[in-house]
Amino acid sequence: MVEEKVRQDWSPEQISGWLKRSQAIQISHEWIYQHILADQQADGKLYTHLRQHGKRRKRYGMYDRRGNLPNRVSIEERPEVVQRRERLGDWEIDTLVGKGQRGALVSLVERKSRYTLLQPVTHRLANLVADATISLLQPFTDLVHTITGDNGKEFAEHVRIAETLQAHFYFAHPYSAWERGTNENTNGLVRQYFPKKTDFSKVAQSETQVAVDKLNQRPRKCLDFKSPFEVFFDQSVALHT
Repeated sequence: MVEEKVRQDWSPEQISGWLKRSQAIQISHEWIYQHILADQQADGKLYTHLRQHGKRRKRYGMYDRRGNLPNRVSIEERPEVVQRRERLGDWEIDTLVGKGQRGALVSLVERKSRYTLLQPVTHRLANLVADATISLLQPFTDLVHTITGDNGKEFAEHVRIAETLQAHFYFAHPYSAWERGTNENTNGLVRQYFPKKTDFSKVAQSETQVAVDKLNQRPRKCLDFKSPFEVFFDQSVALHT
């Protein structure tokens, strides 16, 4: 049905919206673009029906580089309870890149409490990012149910992360940062302490811990002015300046 509509020169967004409204079928327009990419790589001609197929071919390459991780599980398979923020233990993950691509900062935030964890790595390599992720979350294994990341190659060892932490790792759609909005917002707060010119290869864990403590002790309006620490550990604490 999707291919039929593509051949009628419908855009992936039009197809996705029509399927949802008239057929009660939910397929994202991003998935349709990726299906067209696969068809093109198999010498198919579906891509020729896109209005800007010349430009789309360049974008397809970007999808292919970032969305082709082995054993990748889409966010579409993530339990609905995660979206509702009804429990503790659902995390979002990202990496902040340093000046001149020197080092990176692994950033984890728990969706319900906004509790944040940070750890610098000397290079944004999959094994180093996996090691840092496991190190950060192992103290909280009872509160690690899911992890959601983007399609960056630094998460290529997601299976090792999931198996070690006995959790499930999901991937957002390419170029859909809003699907990890909690992490995106948190990264903005982190940049207060580590601006974009920061060389993370020279940042010590003790420095990031100072920022973590400040972020987790700060009351949040979205938490009814409780702190992430209070919500995550379910206790009241005296906030110190």
